[in-house]
Amino acid sequence: MIKSIIVNFLGIFNSRILGFIRDMLSANILGASVYSDIFFVAFKFPNLFRRIFAEGAFTQSFLPSFAKSPYKPKFAFKVFITFLSILIVISILVNIFSYQVTSILAYGFSEEAKKLAAPLVGLNFWYLDFIFIVTFLASLLQYKNHFFTTAFSTALLNISMISALIISKNLEKQEIIWYLSYGVLIGGFLQVIAHLIASKYKGILRLLYIGFLSKKNVDLSTFKKHFLPSVFGNSTAHLSAFLDTFLASFLTAGSISYLYYANRLFQLPFALFAIATSIVLFPKITKSISQNNLKEAKNLMKKSFWFLLYALILALIVTIIANENIVEVLFQRGAFNHKDTQITAAVLVMYMLGIIPFGLNKLFSSYLYATHRHIKAAKISAISLIVNIIFSIILIFPMKVYGLALASSIGGMVLFFLTLKEYGFREFFEFFEKKYLFLTLIVIILSIFIGIAFKEILIFIKGLL
Repeated sequence: MIKSIIVNFLGIFNSRILGFIRDMLSANILGASVYSDIFFVAFKFPNLFRRIFAEGAFTQSFLPSFAKSPYKPKFAFKVFITFLSILIVISILVNIFSYQVTSILAYGFSEEAKKLAAPLVGLNFWYLDFIFIVTFLASLLQYKNHFFTTAFSTALLNISMISALIISKNLEKQEIIWYLSYGVLIGGFLQVIAHLIASKYKGILRLLYIGFLSKKNVDLSTFKKHFLPSVFGNSTAHLSAFLDTFLASFLTAGSISYLYYANRLFQLPFALFAIATSIVLFPKITKSISQNNLKEAKNLMKKSFWFLLYALILALIVTIIANENIVEVLFQRGAFNHKDTQITAAVLVMYMLGIIPFGLNKLFSSYLYATHRHIKAAKISAISLIVNIIFSIILIFPMKVYGLALASSIGGMVLFFLTLKEYGFREFFEFFEKKYLFLTLIVIILSIFIGIAFKEILIFIKGLL
């Protein structure tokens, strides 16, 4: 398990570092402007679904049904062709009605901005078709305990977008965002190629071919029953960010970009620790529970909880101490000025207040899915999202862009509390032992020293730039 977590960690870390290089270039070339806002809106919709699908929603409903199916090749092929057909139809409709979709995504945009964004929204949406293929093949690769390809292939998207920015940096900003959009599609295509190669090596393409030839009838009802609740249950943090983008379109130009850059920084520790851990944990606790080995499942949960809590505490404290320095080193150059840095850093702190509840919720929600409580998890997410919407509306007036990020964190706290309640407070408190509490205190103290040292290192790096 530790080996698989490390593979996921390194793959995600590699991708995120490239992502920050991409964002540094984007901030330098586009700044926090109407053009960066337009691209982020265009990329937001497919990227929202990418995160929802790729971070467990599809796998958590597909794998249990796939494992139980007596006709696995036919089951897998039928799910694949059904979903891909639906997504292609939706993509065509989004392109036909791109202006109407843009008007919904960025209601507060000016008429001119909507017209500029509409074709880009349609173009970027095709990325979702590519990422479904990637997610589907990744699920089957996980079933065969192969995590490497999925973990490292995400870097291909960032490499493609970085290349697009470098090629187009001297062009008009309106042209640059078109290059970026084509970079998104090329990155998605490259991810598909990488997964096809791995799938051929692992015998997955052969399995799908057998399913294509098979005349057997398979039942998808259990999978369909769990799929939508799983998608919604996994989407709270991402829907919150999507809501932020919508509401920020009513604020001053650049607000969407501030939220984007801050959320990108928030997503680094969330992906490195929470997602990397939950991806590996889910299939293992699912197998333990299916074998009626609840003791092993609870033991895996306990170890994962303390590992994840310590990692998230470190991330929270270091970011609070060095938030402005982090943003300054990464983004403050070119069109991205000191004022942009200050606003983005403050938004980042508001987001980071939710890193522990959002991160730990990823762990405990995996247990709910493993015990087939998909609908319950979806209801909990719905309540959390409603809370987030209420606080977003309340806080946007006095706190503007900062209030939107804070509302997201409040929603995360509600989400974690309700998920923990469903898991069982009594079972949760069984995790607590004196040695772990003592280690928590040590982690907090070490995190403070690491945060201070990290801040000084960033100040030194900034002096060299």
